[in-house]
Parts: sequence; C-alpha cells; structure tokens
Amino acid sequence: MKLHDLKPAPGSQKRRIRVGRGIAAGRGKTAGRGTKGQKSRSGASIPGWFEGGQTPIHVRVPKLRGFKPVNRIEYQVVNVGRLSEYAAAGRFGTEAGSEPITVNAEVLATAGLIAHADRPLKVLGDGDLEVKVFVAADAFTKTAKAKIEAAGGYTQLLTPLPEPEPETPETPTEEAPAAEAPADEASAPAAAEETPAGKVETDAPDEPVAE
Repeated sequence: MKLHDLKPAPGSQKRRIRVGRGIAAGRGKTAGRGTKGQKSRSGASIPGWFEGGQTPIHVRVPKLRGFKPVNRIEYQVVNVGRLSEYAAAGRFGTEAGSEPITVNAEVLATAGLIAHADRPLKVLGDGDLEVKVFVAADAFTKTAKAKIEAAGGYTQLLTPLPEPEPETPETPTEEAPAAEAPADEASAPAAAEETPAGKVETDAPDEPVAE
C-alpha cells in the first residue's frame, strides 16, 4: 500500500450541499430558507428563548421569593439609645431624676418617635441608656431588656401570654353490679340493729290457740 492509495472510510465524509446555484441544482433561488421572514434574511440570529415579542416564559412565571406569613405582626421599633436621648432632653414630659420615667406607645407618639400609638411597639437594644425608664411595650429584645434593667429601669410586657388549654375531665367509669352487692349486705345488719329487740315482725297470720 502506498500513500496515494489511502482513502477515508466509506460514509465518513459527505459532500456539502451547494445552495444558490440554480433551480436545477435543487437548492436554487431561496437556497432552502423559504420565502420571506426574518430567517430568510442574511445576518438573522434569533435566540432559542425568543417568543416572537410576547412576554417570555421566564418573566411570566412568578419567582420563589419566600411568602408572607398570615399572622405576622408589624412592630414599630425604637432603640434604647433614642429613649435615652429623648429622656435626657425632657421630651417625654418629665425630666430625668431619681424616679423612672414612664414610657409607652402614647408617650412615644406624642414625642414623635413613632407614628401610631395604637400599633404594637418593640424596643431594640441599639445605643446606650443612662436614664432610668419604665418601658411598657409589646416586645423587647434581650439586649434592650438587659440595658434598661442595668440602668435601674423596669420593663413591662403588654402582650398577654397564651393561656394553657383546660384539661378535659375524665368520664367516670361505671362500677360493676357485683361491687354493689356487699353494700346491700352491709346495710342488712344495720337495719336489724335498728329493729327493737322486744318486737318481732312476722308476715304469717296468727294461728288459733288450742284449748
């Protein structure tokens, strides 16, 4: 075998289709692109996800971005640092002294720290607290509660704790009839003791006395 005898394996190579070489060639005129349309023009490049201009599927489908809990509570938050600033400035109506300053939702709304007095209030622990305050709120963070108590103040939780469910009383079980028998037997001697000793009751009629 010589080099000029080497050939590719049968079927490993196919002749390319020469398009646009006249009607007789089978791929003339439109060269297999059909008639008109975007894909029949030169330079056409349409991505696989293109849907003709309508809103594509990856935009129409809602994204998994969590959920909204039904029982979520929207708290109004206040940091202990802001409480200290407002209390030192006397914006709670009373000046800081030996007695703790009472702070609740109404006082904070009047001072302008929160917008609504009738919504739940939560106290956060950011900042330093150097004033004694008595804070009544719906929730406290551990840091906020610790700082308020460390400064000599007090905290009061307004949200009531869930009450335990009442225990259902157990239904009494019916006693067996056999257990009632000894009670009747015990009552019989008691009835006998109540009968006078000198009087004997009989149900039989009096017999005639023989002469």
